[in-house]
Amino acid sequence: MAETTEAPRSVTHLPQAMEPRNPGMALDMDWVLRARANRSAIERRAATLPGRRSVKKEFQAAWLARAISCIDLTTLSGDDTPGRVARLCAKAKQPVRADLLDALGLPDLTVGAVCVYHDMIAPAVTALDGSGIPVAAVSTGFPAGLSPFPLRLAEIGESVKAGAREIDIVISRRLVLTGDWQGLYDEMRQFRAVCGEAHVKAILATGELGTLQNVARASLVCMMAGADFIKTSTGKESVNATLPVSLVMIRAIRDYYEATGYRVGYKPAGGISKAKDSLNYLALIKEELGDRWLRPDLFRFGASSLLGDIERQLEHHVTGAYSASWRHALG
Repeated sequence: MAETTEAPRSVTHLPQAMEPRNPGMALDMDWVLRARANRSAIERRAATLPGRRSVKKEFQAAWLARAISCIDLTTLSGDDTPGRVARLCAKAKQPVRADLLDALGLPDLTVGAVCVYHDMIAPAVTALDGSGIPVAAVSTGFPAGLSPFPLRLAEIGESVKAGAREIDIVISRRLVLTGDWQGLYDEMRQFRAVCGEAHVKAILATGELGTLQNVARASLVCMMAGADFIKTSTGKESVNATLPVSLVMIRAIRDYYEATGYRVGYKPAGGISKAKDSLNYLALIKEELGDRWLRPDLFRFGASSLLGDIERQLEHHVTGAYSASWRHALG
């Protein structure tokens, strides 16, 4: 990861403001079935990354600030309340103490989005009004995706109507496990249509797809059906985002871009809680997709606790001292 990369600037958060939106294409079964994944080679490549790539001092601070700008700050708990969501939104608007942001020269730094359940969209929209930060909503029977299909479509529609500008949908894993690629394509196509102007992130739940080959094929099918982002996990599976899975998915994104000219975003989610982990993912994106994907319109972290650890690292960079983790609560 080159140390000369500039620090993040203030950006427009809606992807369509910066890139032509992926319209999808006809399902190309030949392309889907050609997709392969060499697990041993993929795991070797992923294992080299943490030891090979390291940034220090002001360069590390710049990359950690970039990571913050790409976080989908998330609360998906059964005991969420409007008050909790309002506090989370306040953190989204000022993710790091104001004095630290001023010292870093980034007073306007914010996260990429706030992600909530449907019932919490309205308080999130109110709390974020005027900030430019979009509200993302999980939908389609999250996290299992097993509610009746008409209800899943209706849920998307209601969330869009409530003000969500991004919709994180879950695919039906059984369609992947049984090789029903046409069924997955048709499902995703309908999800995309109901989203309208809201951007759709397709959650593959990679920990439940069985093989990396299935991950590669599901990634391609969702992009062909018009996904704006592909996302690893709900965060509720036993195995969530990993570097090998990420490598498979972002190479599918690269292949799709080279074939169609449309850039699709990537979102690893679940299990990313340390600042050093975020640097590994940013390095992987830079090496495999290039600098253009290192902005919030094309890359997001699905995380909450990650922000607290990054803030601790930035405080250490500015002051020379680490603070206790409890001082960086999300709300």
